Amino acid sequence: MRFTRRLVMRTFSFPAMLASSLAVLAVLTVRSRFSDPDLWWHLRTGQIIATGHLIPRVDLLSFTTGEHAWVAHEWLTQFLLFVVWKAAGYQGLMLWFCSMTVALLLIEYALCWLYSNNLKGAFVGALVAWFFATIGLAIRPQLVGYLLLACELVLVELGRSRNPRWFLLLPPLFALWVNCHGSFLLGLGLLAIVLVSSFLPRRAGLIESRQLDPLRRRMLAWSSALCLPAIFANPVGLSLLAYPLRTMFDSRMQLDAVSEWRWLAFDDPRAFGLIAVAGAILLLPLLRRASLYWDEGLMVAAMLGLALLHQRLLFAWGIVAAPVLCRQIAPLWSGYEPARDSRWLNAGLMVAALAAIFAFFPKTEELRAQVARNNPVQAVDYLRRAHLSGNMLNDYVYGGYLAWALPERRVFIDGRGDVYAWTGVLRDYGNWATLQADPNDLLERYHIGFCLLSRHAPLSRVLHYLPGWRELYSDSDAVIFGRTGGDPQ
Repeated sequence: MRFTRRLVMRTFSFPAMLASSLAVLAVLTVRSRFSDPDLWWHLRTGQIIATGHLIPRVDLLSFTTGEHAWVAHEWLTQFLLFVVWKAAGYQGLMLWFCSMTVALLLIEYALCWLYSNNLKGAFVGALVAWFFATIGLAIRPQLVGYLLLACELVLVELGRSRNPRWFLLLPPLFALWVNCHGSFLLGLGLLAIVLVSSFLPRRAGLIESRQLDPLRRRMLAWSSALCLPAIFANPVGLSLLAYPLRTMFDSRMQLDAVSEWRWLAFDDPRAFGLIAVAGAILLLPLLRRASLYWDEGLMVAAMLGLALLHQRLLFAWGIVAAPVLCRQIAPLWSGYEPARDSRWLNAGLMVAALAAIFAFFPKTEELRAQVARNNPVQAVDYLRRAHLSGNMLNDYVYGGYLAWALPERRVFIDGRGDVYAWTGVLRDYGNWATLQADPNDLLERYHIGFCLLSRHAPLSRVLHYLPGWRELYSDSDAVIFGRTGGDPQ
């Protein structure tokens, strides 16, 4: 009886009610984000892995790269996405998306609670992480990568403040992470900062070191060392480990050609949020004469620089910065007092949250409408009927969907900017799409037989006036042009 009463009290506690509200926020945030352009080539890669029982080592989706070397370095997530789609279709993918997002916010909530020991501050920290995560919440492997980043920070904090045996879970975490997303390198960097910071001077002004006892330091050091062989637990080998570095530092990569890899733009409210959070982390210790730990300062500084260089890394910045901010603002609120809980009110709000999740979870028809709104669904139907000859030149944002929905035709380009940058295709396409080169040059060089473009693309207007081309199909979103003189030579 006593156990049942304690279970009920914990189930309908104030912390659980706040967790349920975060779950509702997660579903409301992602319900309209189903059709990300990159989802489709991830699904197609997962299909190749599942049906061919191999991990691609060359590009199999386009005709322009000449099957250039390419590693499916997110192969495990891609495989799982395809399995989910195969088992439950669009609804299954949406359930996976919602579940991953809910898990991310709840883990961040727990992390902020561990850091600050303040429930209300932890809730604010989860909201901060959510705010910055909105830059990249999508059905993509990076969601799994950042979920594992939050798990890493939780394990480190549990090992530091609770039982050092938590550190032993870090190597298995990295063995999983390396097969899911390239952000494992970011995780290794942050782990190195934590380890090195434990050896730094005890105090330097307002910055101090978190001194670990000999047992904790030894277990952290051994666990960190074991993470290095753990990342070799992948079926691809060294090329998978090198792939993220190659993507970041290869001189041929035109990162600015992809919007999410550009410098942070200050027309985005998240940029001002970044300044506000970074300023608070720096100024609050000064105003309160409190300490900032070495590892916190170094991690926040590193992530701040990365987020300014590449706006997509605002996602990771929020995960790292939120718990640090929570520890600084914790004294502003009183602690959680279980005796003051209103169980009936909490239960009512949690039931309402559960009802909201069911009510707002999108139906299959809504998901199909999102797909149709963002992709050339009708144009693909036309291509299946028309049996056009020659190579296809497609709009960049359409490439992923075409690789998935029309696998019998290889695409010109898709969201994998890396392999197209390495082969020069991204440069050629960029010059063509922005009218910086004679349109006929690219059309002839790649023996293009027809083009599937967005109605709003500049070339959609230009092709009307090019000799030898005519409009074959158009709808409210896409237009298809074909040659008037037969196949390209």
